[in-house]
Amino acid sequence: MVELKNEFLTVKISEIGAEVHSVKSNDETEFIWTADPNVWAMHAPLVFPICGGLKDDKYFVHGKEYSLAKHGFARFMTFDVEKSDKNEAVFLLTATDETRKQYPFEFELRVIYTLNKKTLSVRYNVTNKSDVDMYYAIGGHEGYLCEDGIENYDVVFEKNESLKSRVLHGNLLADEYKPITENSNILHLTYDYFSVDALVFQKINSNKVTLTHKNSSKKITVDFTGFNCLMLWTKPGAKYICIEPWTSSPDVEESDYDFTKKYCITKLAPNESNDNIHTITFEN
Repeated sequence: MVELKNEFLTVKISEIGAEVHSVKSNDETEFIWTADPNVWAMHAPLVFPICGGLKDDKYFVHGKEYSLAKHGFARFMTFDVEKSDKNEAVFLLTATDETRKQYPFEFELRVIYTLNKKTLSVRYNVTNKSDVDMYYAIGGHEGYLCEDGIENYDVVFEKNESLKSRVLHGNLLADEYKPITENSNILHLTYDYFSVDALVFQKINSNKVTLTHKNSSKKITVDFTGFNCLMLWTKPGAKYICIEPWTSSPDVEESDYDFTKKYCITKLAPNESNDNIHTITFEN
């Protein structure tokens, strides 16, 4: 476990999945879900090289068929620690024989965590080490602890939104939308929203949201500038809410399995790199 620490926060990150396991304030307030195995046994997994699920868990790229499970493989793999000090940690994942069976590209995935005062920056740096064009999606799946239930929290958007969540049928997006809010910047959380699965927002005006507690000063602000999809997810009755910035989204029901046509898929030429950064600010 790698630790970042300053006068405001202590952050613990596992080499498995480069996953944040804990963020505590100096008064011992925990902000990250505790990964209760009876509810949801993860804290803040990284999703790569896909976000969400694929139709029939399969796709075609460069003329061949491959199979990838929902959210991809990175969250289960052990990363190398390239750098670690109190302010920054750099985790590296590269292709293996096992990943090549599922995903035929040579790649370097670096996850760079930087702690500055009360803000944790999460940077995903992906490099294509193949001799062909590479396609991928990436995103965060951070679960934030809501000890007294999500209905005591609001999600406050940067701008007024008329939110429409794209409907999920299983792991796939249907061509229909559910109205959530009308010209408002406040989403009052309720478990009813998650009776099926997640809220899926593909087109919104805001670049950041703040999770606020109705009866205290505790709040978490997620800035996801540059990401193409925002997901909100929990399980009915669970004591967490996931705020998930993704560069892409789950497959659509009418998918023809062509990986290159996925919603907002990122394409890298050989030796090209790309960065996606989201920041999380913790206050209480």
